[in-house]
Amino acid sequence: MFRESVRRFANDVVAPKVREMDENEMMDPKVIEGLFERGLMGIEIPSELGGAESSFTSAILTIEELAKIDPSVSVMCDVHNTLVNTVVRKYGTKEQQEKYLPLLAQSKLGSFCLSEAASGSDAFALQTRAKKEGNYWNINGSKMWITNSYEAEIFLIFANIDPSKGYKGITCFLATRDMGIQIAKKEEKLGIRASSTCTLNFDDLKVPEENVIGGEGKGYKIAIEILNEGRIGIAAQMVGLAQGAFDKAVPYTYQRHQFGQPVGTFQGMAFSIAQAAIDLEAARLMTYNAARRRDEGKPFTKEAAMAKYFASVVAQKVSGQAIEWAGGIGFTRETGIEKFWRDSKIGAIYEGTSNIQLQTIARFIQKEYS
Repeated sequence: MFRESVRRFANDVVAPKVREMDENEMMDPKVIEGLFERGLMGIEIPSELGGAESSFTSAILTIEELAKIDPSVSVMCDVHNTLVNTVVRKYGTKEQQEKYLPLLAQSKLGSFCLSEAASGSDAFALQTRAKKEGNYWNINGSKMWITNSYEAEIFLIFANIDPSKGYKGITCFLATRDMGIQIAKKEEKLGIRASSTCTLNFDDLKVPEENVIGGEGKGYKIAIEILNEGRIGIAAQMVGLAQGAFDKAVPYTYQRHQFGQPVGTFQGMAFSIAQAAIDLEAARLMTYNAARRRDEGKPFTKEAAMAKYFASVVAQKVSGQAIEWAGGIGFTRETGIEKFWRDSKIGAIYEGTSNIQLQTIARFIQKEYS
């Protein structure tokens, strides 16, 4: 029932706005409002704090269903739920949770601010600094490639309070837009165009000392653990994206006739479609397995890396094939199939590149067999 509710919202509310949002490179505020109204922005947040009090797997199913219609909306929901909400829910104090989780569940979009110009895959080389001044932390620096940042009201900022300690000086701060966060640049992207990606500047940003999340110097631990969960969300986004492209293109192959028969019944295309369906199912099951392990409290880092890597490969492959299955019309923007392919490219890049996922998997294999 939960999944069907998300599907109805995606088809009824999001679908009519997809092309306009993509071409304008802007998220429609009504979509954001609709996500909050339907409880899709506080999926794991306890009910007494305004959330749906559901499971991580429910969040993964939501991300997948939204991505079938628009991966931009999907990643907005994903980052908000699996990164921002989870950090506050798992590492925030009781006072922080009571103050911010109701806002995150009901009205305020969140943003996770880790990446910088010189710290992408090497996330802990970040240069943003925080210095204690009385009852405040004074933050200076900048962040790049920050999802949701154009619309967000709540920001989790990772900054180093003691560079002499290296990554052990990294600390997570919760800031709100009205504290003085500056949007320096909104990126123009190949895909997921309606999802905002911005550069942020912090010039003497004053954050109250009580807004440190998880304790001083614990930011590196928080980031590592949360990004492992976030990768399952990206896997779900890629699975939904691939399914969306598949669902748009395959029916057309049975409607389009050449040489007296539907083009989808020619062996070459039929086998290509069959293989895509197999790959899709495999990626979906890998993603669900990682989510299940997370919900059951079992180790899931390797499984999350595998799911994220494979799902991004499948998304790019299937969405590209879907264009070819539809022929010339698939290459036009009218069908929306080409958008899925454009959106698929990001899957191999954000929340850990494909090479980082392979490196993670290889380390687990080495540890097991050496």
